[in-house]
Amino acid sequence: MMNESISIKKDLDCNNSDNGISLVQIFKRFKSQISVTFILVLIESVLGILFPLFIGWAINDLLDNQLNGLYWLAALGFSSLIIGSARRLYDTRTYSKIYQQVATERVEKEKTKQQTVSTISARTSLLTELVEFLENSMPEVINVFIGIIGTLFIVVTMNVNVFYACFSLALLVSFVYLITGRFNYQLNANYNEELENQVKTLEQNDMGVIKLHFKNLMKWNIKLSDLETINYFIIWLGVIALLLYTPVSAIGMGVVDYGLVFSLMIYVFQYIELIVALPLFIQQLIRLKEISNRLSR
Repeated sequence: MMNESISIKKDLDCNNSDNGISLVQIFKRFKSQISVTFILVLIESVLGILFPLFIGWAINDLLDNQLNGLYWLAALGFSSLIIGSARRLYDTRTYSKIYQQVATERVEKEKTKQQTVSTISARTSLLTELVEFLENSMPEVINVFIGIIGTLFIVVTMNVNVFYACFSLALLVSFVYLITGRFNYQLNANYNEELENQVKTLEQNDMGVIKLHFKNLMKWNIKLSDLETINYFIIWLGVIALLLYTPVSAIGMGVVDYGLVFSLMIYVFQYIELIVALPLFIQQLIRLKEISNRLSR
């Protein structure tokens, strides 16, 4: 996954001509606006990592007939609520303005190049995916990576063996997408190639051609889904192994601190949730790599 990620970043950043557009270019152009939302996401992610730890403390305090842990948990919850709400209000307005400006410029450039309406329509839709990724998926990507790193850091202080198991699962995900990344990219290229011809195809009166177009479109969609299913199956084998190993390891070490055991289990579940979400974002980055290359033509 490391090599594929480097390749993705390089391809997203290499289109510096006036005709190209990429995630990196959009970020550089609107750096100040996007940086604000990234900072808010970072704070929100750090607060989210602390929840299982605070829950464990609250349980221990309640067992000792104390409420301090519960108060701290409430404060953490309200802080996360305020930061998260502010970030979402800001995001919607910021990315709406960015899309309006970038999409208008893209249509103007495509018309200058005398592209067909079919191509302009398709590429405008593809451009939407770039902006929507920054607005909706990029905060989740940051949350996932911060969550994985933060969770591993906390887990290693609780149980080293569980830390090794969690890290092994991350290596498994990396290996899977190192193997399948290029194939995923080619399938996305084939799908987008067919999509660009959709308007032109629909203008024809030949229903056979139209039927063939949608058949081809769904053919590539099915192949993408099949590849995702294979990756899902392999990764979940690792997830099941981690789920079975964690309680065995905790009990085997003779841990009797109920709050600590509960926190460890929550962190493992949280880690699994983050790891399972990671492939979705990897697939999106691969797709956006192909879109960026296509828009730079």
